[in-house]
Amino acid sequence: MQRNRRFRRTESLLRLFTETEVPVRSLVPAYFIVEGTGVRREVPEGSGLVQLSLDVLREEGKRAKDGGAEAVMLFAVPDHKGVHEATRADSLACRAVRALEGLELTRMADVCLCSYTPDGHCGVWQDGTHGRHGGVDNDASVALLAQVAVRLADAGAEMVCPSDMMDGRIAAIRAALDDAHMGETLVMSYAAKMASAFYGPFRHAAESAPQHGDRRGYQMNPANAREALREIETDLQEGADLIMMKPALTNLDLIAEVRRRWNVPLIAYQVSGEYAMVHEAARAGRIDRTRARNETLVSIRRAGADLVVTYFAPEFW
Repeated sequence: MQRNRRFRRTESLLRLFTETEVPVRSLVPAYFIVEGTGVRREVPEGSGLVQLSLDVLREEGKRAKDGGAEAVMLFAVPDHKGVHEATRADSLACRAVRALEGLELTRMADVCLCSYTPDGHCGVWQDGTHGRHGGVDNDASVALLAQVAVRLADAGAEMVCPSDMMDGRIAAIRAALDDAHMGETLVMSYAAKMASAFYGPFRHAAESAPQHGDRRGYQMNPANAREALREIETDLQEGADLIMMKPALTNLDLIAEVRRRWNVPLIAYQVSGEYAMVHEAARAGRIDRTRARNETLVSIRRAGADLVVTYFAPEFW
């Protein structure tokens, strides 16, 4: 009689036949960068999400590298709003990229306008005319995003990561990078970024919550798997080198399907709300934090993700 429990009889056997690993190099921390010096503040308080000034970012980068990390994700939280701030060569995001120079970390720089627009939308908002409702101007936003990507690449980012979900932005960014002789810069597309309920803590830390309306006009309907696959195929055709799935835990089926269909690097973002569920439940004494953390990360890797952007990452070094 076959008894599968034989493989679980001892701790050594359990370790020996573990099928899915989560190596430290597969975990990517996300940092929220602010102006000032000596800044390290949890925002919102108790959330586990931390804003860092550039000097502290450098310290965190060294610690991450020494602990086995190979990449970091960077989000700028500027003091002053205005899309022109995003396209400056000395923007906060560009300075964050430069602050990590020489650490031999892959710098994954977010490309979006939500932290720079006064209303928190990921593109330039246009009021409605002739009885039409207002909305984000796709093409005007794409032109700006391409400029932002070139600035970040020029600052030294090995990877630019458009998270805005505008149509055509991958082709525009790839063309702009090629024109600027930066064709070796990787483009990671948030190809399937859902209009999710799990972004709340992030929007607080990034100071990017929409001041009116919502983002369902450009972020994806979480119910639409076939549409997500079309988005991914389009972005790959436009020149994306890597694909991001966001959120992770509510899209494990899509992660598995993408891994089955395409032989490209696949990254999953365990977003702030997913992190908060474990973080807050553990603080309340409802679950074992370490076991729950590890189980969620294993499930994301088991589904097919090569890398996981997660706020748990610093706990591993």
